[in-house]
Amino acid sequence: MSAEAVHFNMHDAKTNLSRIIERVERGEEIIIDRAGTPVAKVVPLVRRVNRTAIGSLAGHLDLSGDWDSPETNAEIAADFGIGG
Repeated sequence: MSAEAVHFNMHDAKTNLSRIIERVERGEEIIIDRAGTPVAKVVPLVRRVNRTAIGSLAGHLDLSGDWDSPETNAEIAADFGIGG
């Protein structure tokens, strides 16, 4: 991958969106220009965690016994500025 991003004008970007996305998936950064002025950058989305299966948090999440108590719920509601 080169250090300089590839530029597409708005019309070409609309026409070639699928191809642009394929390039971005391979790690390229693409700049979209309007009338010769850069207005957007399309970059690869990097997932922080890959959770694709049910139970993928098993053993990683610890809910204490009072996680759903009225007191805990009241504290959460207060944090969001709701409740009585």
